[in-house]
Amino acid sequence: METTAGLGIRRFKEGHMFDDVATVAVEYPMTIYVNDDELVTIVCTPEYTEDLVVGFLTSEGIVRGMADIDRIEMIEATGHVKVTANFVNKFNAKYRAKRYITSCCGKSRENFYFQSDASLVESRNETDLQLQPAEIFDLMQRFEADSDIFRQTGGVHNAALCSRDEVICVRMDIGRHNALDKIYGHCLKNNISMSDKAIIFSGRISSEILVKTAKIGCGIILSRSAPTELAIEMARELNITAVGFIRGDGFSVYSGHERILEN
Repeated sequence: METTAGLGIRRFKEGHMFDDVATVAVEYPMTIYVNDDELVTIVCTPEYTEDLVVGFLTSEGIVRGMADIDRIEMIEATGHVKVTANFVNKFNAKYRAKRYITSCCGKSRENFYFQSDASLVESRNETDLQLQPAEIFDLMQRFEADSDIFRQTGGVHNAALCSRDEVICVRMDIGRHNALDKIYGHCLKNNISMSDKAIIFSGRISSEILVKTAKIGCGIILSRSAPTELAIEMARELNITAVGFIRGDGFSVYSGHERILEN
């Protein structure tokens, strides 16, 4: 399926109104069934949808990884995905969207989590990856060079997995969580280690994006935008390095500054 569409519009520019064609992002409702039980409908960009399914099911704790999935049948015409799994976490499948209050990392500070997230994010990240400023700027430049659909539509989120000197995998989606789940699914399917990698994200680092990064297992997240207060607090407690406002020749390190080295 196409990820973008051209639609006729009226555009105003330099004092004049005229007919034009706009490139817009396509929305695709995809309903996931696990062992014939309907689980969820995700509105996504119709690209790398199998990666999205694998990443979503694993990051939500419905399955533990690729070993629990026997078969994925994609029915593109109807937007249905039928997953056959040899193990399903029934608790997470039932309560994955239920929020509750817990103390973060045993430090007695209350935070909102999805109930099914708690067991997946409470361990501190101990990645050995360190980055120098020049490497951060280079990675961001490469990432933005691969963001064609974002530039065309302005309506998608981009995410990437990278090492110190390479952008390994770039994924985009209308849903910010979906873009990260596509990265995760790709890594799970191809047995790519994530503990020594970093995430680059195109948008704001919210608490939910921070939790998703923690569940993926990356210890560094980089963005041109800013994190929220809650995301910073959680990053500090989960030992994740959050770097924002990567623009021009500067950036801000909000947590885990020991992983960012001086040139």
